[in-house]
Amino acid sequence: MNISESSEMYLETIYILEDVHGHAHIADIAKKLGVTKPSVSKAMEQLKREDLINQESYGPVNLTQKGKAISKKIYRKHYLITRYLEKSLNLNHSEASENACRMEHIITDAMLEAIEQCMESDN
Repeated sequence: MNISESSEMYLETIYILEDVHGHAHIADIAKKLGVTKPSVSKAMEQLKREDLINQESYGPVNLTQKGKAISKKIYRKHYLITRYLEKSLNLNHSEASENACRMEHIITDAMLEAIEQCMESDN
């Protein structure tokens, strides 16, 4: 399944909010991503059509099993890149995370594996 960068950002955000609160609300997603609530609602309709989320009208958003599996991979990629940038380039967490957010959508699986191996060898 080929998921757009925008959809990945929404899935990762829902994953984080769900982990903290057990669910996500449109307003929380909008605030975290710095977008409007109508933009989030439109994106949620698309994610619902792709069977990545469940949401009743005006209710909280929850990831489906399929959505959770994808968002977990996205989050893991973000985490690994962030840690790599912190350790290898001595970037502070905020700077590393901001750059990881941009990089996570374009790096290859081979590069991610190399980052993971590099991080494992440092431990």
